[in-house]
Order: sequence, then structure tokens, then C-alpha cells
Amino acid sequence: MSLKLAEKEQVVIALQAKIAEAQATVVAEYRGLTVAQMTAFRAEAMKQSVHVQVVKNTLLKRALAGTPFAVMDSLLKGPLVFAAAEDPVALAKIFTDFAKRFDKLVITGGVLSGKQIDAAAIAQLSKMPSREELLAKLLGTMQAPVSGFVRTLNEVPSRFVRVLAAVRDQRAA
Repeated sequence: MSLKLAEKEQVVIALQAKIAEAQATVVAEYRGLTVAQMTAFRAEAMKQSVHVQVVKNTLLKRALAGTPFAVMDSLLKGPLVFAAAEDPVALAKIFTDFAKRFDKLVITGGVLSGKQIDAAAIAQLSKMPSREELLAKLLGTMQAPVSGFVRTLNEVPSRFVRVLAAVRDQRAA
């Protein structure tokens, strides 16, 4: 069932809005995946704020035109699933994890920072720590000097109390 011109324009506009927010995009062949597998993939992607859509290549090319993601035109051949996300690591992790579980999903490539990347680069990107992990490490690093200082300040009264307790116990004996 083909889309009417107005519907095609709406699809392109919606894709352009998603692409404008994205830091990275990935395309993959999905031939042979069941509807249940694609539904599970989309649900998992949605949890990570990754937009996944099966769209005609011509409409996707129109949406990508004039953006830094236009370099992926050469990848748009055959039935593809398109994904875009603000977090490139989350996007790469979702695709590589799902491709490991279901060999029918074949990562074709993507775009990161205006440069086309291949499936091997996406696999490397998926091995990086996630944004949340990096923020947690940064927060821990920032808190370390402050918590050390607080422990040092707290040690003086604690030591004093331990000395008083030892003197009390000594007098009681």
C-alpha cells in the first residue's frame, strides 16, 4: 500500500525532526526477523531513547538531505531499519546486542559526527561505557576530595571520644 504525497511529506518531516535531535544514526538489514523480534527490538530501543523506524529509502534520503547525516546515502540499499539517537553509545549497544542475539539483523553502517562509520566501528563504539556510567565516575571523582576532607575533620572528635572512653574504662578497672 503506497502512501499519498501528503503522507510522505509528513513522514519526511517527522524523520527530519528526529534527525535534528540525533548525534548518531545507524541502518541495518532486518530481512528474516519476525514481527515479534522487531517489536522486542523497538521496545528495547525506546527504553534507551533510540528512535527506530522502517522507512522507504527514498523518503529517508529526502529527510537526510542537507544534514550532516547525508553522507549515509550510499548505505541506503535494500530493506533497512533506520535508527537515530542523541546517545551514540546507547544506539551502538542496542544494535550490536540485538545483532548478537539474532543473526538476521545485519548492521550496514551509520553516521557519527558527520562521518560515515561501518559495522566494525559501531561494534567498537558499543564497548564504551554508557553516558550514565561516565557521569557516575565523574561524580565519584568530584566527590572524592570532599568526602576525604570530611572524614579527616570527623576523625579529630572521634579520636577524642575514643580516648575519653579508654580513660573511663581504665579508671573503672
